[in-house]
Amino acid sequence: MRIRVGILAAGALFCAICAGSAQESSTAEAERYIKESERQWAEAVASGDTSPVERILAGDYLGMDTDGTLYDKAKAISFTREGPKVFISNHLDYVKVRFFGDTAIAQGSESWVRRTGAPKRGRFAWTDTWIRRNGRWQIVAAEDLVVPESGNE
Repeated sequence: MRIRVGILAAGALFCAICAGSAQESSTAEAERYIKESERQWAEAVASGDTSPVERILAGDYLGMDTDGTLYDKAKAISFTREGPKVFISNHLDYVKVRFFGDTAIAQGSESWVRRTGAPKRGRFAWTDTWIRRNGRWQIVAAEDLVVPESGNE
């Protein structure tokens, strides 16, 4: 009897270790996906390519622009399409991702160069809220800030 209990306990421990390892792998994979998606969205601002935005924003997405106005997914796609008229470039500086079950908070910064207007250079600092629904990670909320770079004219 003791041998059976020992074997069952060892089997349960093995399953727990495997489940923990699989979860770590799944989290690492999700983090890579989120970071790459954030990079693609940043670059889309200057390229006008709406495909990353269409893929990563949830249908019920709601963002807060730098002036405090709210916008939905359709408006985000429109902003992206018109982006090359405003921006020469926009590149991801960094992104930090933290997980809370099926929710991830991504916080980061992007550096941009504008075609016209002042300042010519600056940064966006932002927070995006990602949710895993039906096995897919998508952004449901975002808030953006403009952080001017020093030495701008």
